[in-house]
Amino acid sequence: MKGKRILLGLLCCLFLVPSYAQTTSEYEEYMAYQQQKDAESKQKAKQERKKKKDTQVFSGFSGGMLLHGGYGFSSNPKELFQNGSLDQVKSLPKDGVILGIGGAARIHLLKHLHIGAEGGVSIMPLQSSGSQVRTGWGGALVDVYWDLGKCSFFLGGLIGGGKMRRLYVPDTKIEAHTSDDPTTVYNASSTQSSFFMLDPYIGLEWACTNVFHLLFKVDYLLPFGKSNSLWKQDLSMSNFLTPTGPRLYIGFMFNHSRKDK
Repeated sequence: MKGKRILLGLLCCLFLVPSYAQTTSEYEEYMAYQQQKDAESKQKAKQERKKKKDTQVFSGFSGGMLLHGGYGFSSNPKELFQNGSLDQVKSLPKDGVILGIGGAARIHLLKHLHIGAEGGVSIMPLQSSGSQVRTGWGGALVDVYWDLGKCSFFLGGLIGGGKMRRLYVPDTKIEAHTSDDPTTVYNASSTQSSFFMLDPYIGLEWACTNVFHLLFKVDYLLPFGKSNSLWKQDLSMSNFLTPTGPRLYIGFMFNHSRKDK
């Protein structure tokens, strides 16, 4: 009887050993799987933290072209053309329509900050003969922006400089009698003023797609220089130059943002 019990115990051990071994193997596989999963989770969390940290500093960039139109004001024509006599330029308008084109490039920082550069040319035609004031400018821009879904609102300014070129072409020939040539004819005259500028602006940007954005902006250029400067004369910041006035910009920006990825 005792021998039968011993034999029965041995048989039970023979059946339990494989089962125990299988259970141990499954447990080890499970633990290895869990360790691998934990390692992947830690790596993913680390990458997410790095991505979030990078995004907090640099969140994208954008650039594009802008058309603009506006209205320029001047107190009198003499301020526009210091090299011509008042009798010659008094028929010119004091103000008029401004048309032009420009471009901008921006870097997006800290989720609410743009820094970059912008420049362009504005032309104010004065009469059909070709008299005009051409203003070229460029500088560094800084603004703050707020994302409101597909739309973003921004407010900032531009600081830099440029040149204001004035071309006067009279409607009729002007003859000047001199000792050298009694019939000398002056058909046109030109001056140029360099200036330092401040250009505050406010605008709205609409995301048509993640890449293509429409931009609407209003600014008011504030140029300071020598209003009576001749060609290539030294720059001065003591006077406010005219014409100047509000301008409306409509254009497109190609946008690359990390939050779109």
